[in-house]
Amino acid sequence: MQREDVRISTLDNGLTVITHRLAHLETVALGLWAQAGARDETAEQSGIAHFLEHMAFKGTKRRTAYEIAAAIEDRGGDLNAATTPEHTGYTAHVLKDDWKLALDVIADIVCDPVFDAREMERERGVILQEIAASRDDPVDVVFEQADAVAFAGHPLGRPVLGNPEVIMRLSPADLAAFRQQHYGARRMVLAAAGNLHHDALLQEAEKLLGQLPEGVPASREKPVFHAGQVVSTRAQDQAHIVLAWPFPGYLDDAIWPAQVASAVLGGGMSSRLFQELREKRGLCYDTYAYQSSQADGGALYLYAATAPEKAEEAQELMLKVARSLAEGPTEAELSRARAQAKAGLVMSLESATARAGQLARQFFAWGEVRPVRSIEERINAITADDVVALAARTFSTEHVQSLVLPEEERTAPAAPRAITLH
Repeated sequence: MQREDVRISTLDNGLTVITHRLAHLETVALGLWAQAGARDETAEQSGIAHFLEHMAFKGTKRRTAYEIAAAIEDRGGDLNAATTPEHTGYTAHVLKDDWKLALDVIADIVCDPVFDAREMERERGVILQEIAASRDDPVDVVFEQADAVAFAGHPLGRPVLGNPEVIMRLSPADLAAFRQQHYGARRMVLAAAGNLHHDALLQEAEKLLGQLPEGVPASREKPVFHAGQVVSTRAQDQAHIVLAWPFPGYLDDAIWPAQVASAVLGGGMSSRLFQELREKRGLCYDTYAYQSSQADGGALYLYAATAPEKAEEAQELMLKVARSLAEGPTEAELSRARAQAKAGLVMSLESATARAGQLARQFFAWGEVRPVRSIEERINAITADDVVALAARTFSTEHVQSLVLPEEERTAPAAPRAITLH
């Protein structure tokens, strides 16, 4: 990718417009991302960012909920949205001649939602069912438990979907106030990838988004990682295990060796976790490492699901695998992890939707969109010593142990004892 393929402009109100022209495509993916996520909520607002995302599709002064969906789908396109701890994004993927329509719809739902009380009551039920579905999934539960311990007292310790008790009492006025506070132009990015021209998008953005108030930059409390243990039981057959440690945020230079460390430990079938727990011991079907990094901190999670009577053995082996990284990755592991990181970056360029999201995330992270070549060079520069230093620092600290175990009457022959590993 040549650097000039990516262009960045700023409207007078502070909204950033980014494009990556991919002239060989017949489509355009574009979206409007706001620095307004779950970590911007108070405990009394838990779930409001996600609720606001849902309600944006439920009607504006110009369109009903049906008309919003039909406007894009009548052209064969796709309209979507997602809320994360740090951002909310509203996206569309359409044929190249329909990008103006897509931008008009997105600008409409983000800038002019009506928050109809009857629609809100219906959507409240939808969100409560979404939360119930998550609570029915032991994998979701074991990770949420880990976060609740690791980031206790911080918004990152609460699920993005929110607290059902809070969801039940949120009002249209609450949504309007949250939107007014957090959806300022200075904390928003309009990003597009595909077969369109930057100047044309900039002109439309000025027309449709130029009147957004500037707002104020995001102000967020830095997370502090806490070690601890949490165990719950439910009607199921497997024991689900998560071990978690503090990990660098994406503004920390240590994020580069951290990504390699995560890949070596649990980034596929050749990873240490998969080879040790599944291939050599037959302890589980599913095991992996998962890295979650925000701007100023994050966590590394090791996950496995196993028979309840094997849970203690699995935990001890997971800890052993994690600590083994302090002895260093092999050259083959280091090369493989680098290749995985670079391939993921390059493959994202083959998807207009993935690339548009990448443009927004990079700008929020670094205040720029870095050329692919410069990121590849940074990945290539990671050494075994970098990974060793990170692993020695990380896995010598106390960690979180989260377990979801079968209820006693469903356990055979006996429930494993919960252990705290040191």
